[in-house]
Amino acid sequence: MTFSPAPSSSSSPGPTHSSDPVERLQARVEELELERKRLIGLVDLLRDVGNATHYLDIVQAVARRLGASFGLDRCSVFLTERSAGTVHLVASYEDPSIRNHIVDVSRYPELKRALDTGEVVNIPDATHDPALGPLLMNFSSRKIRSITVVPLTWRGSAIGAIFLRTFREGAELAPEDIEYCRTIADLTSRALRSAHRLERLLTRRGGGTVALTQDRERAAMLSFIRRMLVAFGDRAGTWDEGLLARASATELDRLVGVALTVVSQEAQAR
Repeated sequence: MTFSPAPSSSSSPGPTHSSDPVERLQARVEELELERKRLIGLVDLLRDVGNATHYLDIVQAVARRLGASFGLDRCSVFLTERSAGTVHLVASYEDPSIRNHIVDVSRYPELKRALDTGEVVNIPDATHDPALGPLLMNFSSRKIRSITVVPLTWRGSAIGAIFLRTFREGAELAPEDIEYCRTIADLTSRALRSAHRLERLLTRRGGGTVALTQDRERAAMLSFIRRMLVAFGDRAGTWDEGLLARASATELDRLVGVALTVVSQEAQAR
């Protein structure tokens, strides 16, 4: 199999030189516009993963963003399970319903190489790579062009990979596009580790997301009580509930129930 190493950012071609100053200016404008779109994409992805507390939400956001950005035939995220020695397909741009599907890596030699080496694997012409063997006919019928696999790494070890496949009619991923995907992969790896740490913390505390919701309810309730007492402290009045009429006591009970409902809804909304 012809695995072309992904060029580093230093090997990316610079802007085309032209004697026409208008052409040079136009090329520079196009270059800046592309950089603007990539930065916006990064910000949007950071917003998505920043609001996610579960790994499935993170990988789904990555597959969706990259698939839409490059107009890919396929964009998938795979994660490894070291204890079981398995690889799971956990997100797919073309089929968002996929959540956890064990795959046979022998059918994905390019994926296996990326996971084994921790390096980007790039196949510019997937329809003529002899190592893909039986898959070539399927690729030809689907008009596949290139395949790029970007590993997700943590502390030098591959914990998964982002799989990108382009249409024959579409543009091949340029070196700067692959570098952009590397950045996305790094952000994804960090987000996944943060989500994993949060899950372990909640598990140790007992109750998982239920415990987190209860903690938020307590925080909201204490905040409500503190604000209410501060606001009431400057007002003159008696604290003897024996002076209250029965109707007043019933109304206070009703207000407490309303407050508890609001607190619960606020905890769920965060």
